[in-house]
Amino acid sequence: MPVLRVLLLSLLVLPPLALSATPVTVASVEMKQPVRELLINGTLSADQTARLSASVSGLVSRVKADIGDSVEAGAVLLELDSELTRLALQQAQAIYQQQQAMLNDGNRRLNEASSLKRSIAASEIRSLEAEVEVAKASLAASQAEIARQRALLKRHTLSAPFAGVISAKLSEVGEWVVPGTPVLELVGTQALHADFAVPQRYYSQIDMQTPLTIRQEDTGTQRSEQGMAGTITAIVPVNDPTARTFTLRASLDAKGLTPGMSVFGNLAIQSPNAEPVVPRDALLRDVQGNVSVWRVVTENGEAIAQRRAIKVRPGQSDPVIVLDGLSEGDQVVIRGNEGLRDGDRVQVTR
Repeated sequence: MPVLRVLLLSLLVLPPLALSATPVTVASVEMKQPVRELLINGTLSADQTARLSASVSGLVSRVKADIGDSVEAGAVLLELDSELTRLALQQAQAIYQQQQAMLNDGNRRLNEASSLKRSIAASEIRSLEAEVEVAKASLAASQAEIARQRALLKRHTLSAPFAGVISAKLSEVGEWVVPGTPVLELVGTQALHADFAVPQRYYSQIDMQTPLTIRQEDTGTQRSEQGMAGTITAIVPVNDPTARTFTLRASLDAKGLTPGMSVFGNLAIQSPNAEPVVPRDALLRDVQGNVSVWRVVTENGEAIAQRRAIKVRPGQSDPVIVLDGLSEGDQVVIRGNEGLRDGDRVQVTR
């Protein structure tokens, strides 16, 4: 019993530093220009959207496309009744033939008179020459009228200006339409862009080379999880005075996507100034959301763990930007920090 009592008393009087040190891995606080990830919401829109209307007034005789139809560029979508225009074209062609015959006759009589100059007065020859010039002008007018009627006839057919999908059908057979009245709405599907609303405080930090990753809403597909690269094509410096945002437009691969879809964007914004950063593994959070780290300091030649409350910028990826509480060169624990207590001896293993 006396020996056991001596052993117990010796253990009680041992100094704390005589206990074994906890092995930990540390990292240094560094000054870097970190990349911030900014999550933005956007909507897909087609590069080409048109509300189509006829070029001339007329009665709709045939509608060859319906809502939801996919059409190629140049496909006939709608036809107007063209009977009167065809008759006008036939009349213009008949007048042209008549004018051609008159010109031919005038040329014949002028040639005959020119061969008989000695027996025909000069004034008569000049009169024949004038008739020929008038006939030429009339023939040119008839030719122009034929071209005009052909152009009008062509405009009785409405064709798709580009490939896409009919998104709205606004006219039916039997309706009278006039130029400027939409009859069909066509949305292109081969090229899409995404418009994002970005908080205006980031305007000076974003340029055309800022990396952008675009993701769909969670659809359970690999593409929606991994995202796709987007290319910023326009930064519109017009602020919404109510939302305090500006518009960022980006192009992307349109495969499997349609206009109107909601998408998310991740902007990787390079910080303009160097700031202290630490690995995310160094952070400890309590139930109130306070953030702290274990800082390794040297006291009397021993490495000691010291808890330090810090402030970090929210919403950051690894590494995390430190706003307050740490300085460049500080050593923070990133492995083995789960069971530490303030003042514990530590052994840095790196």
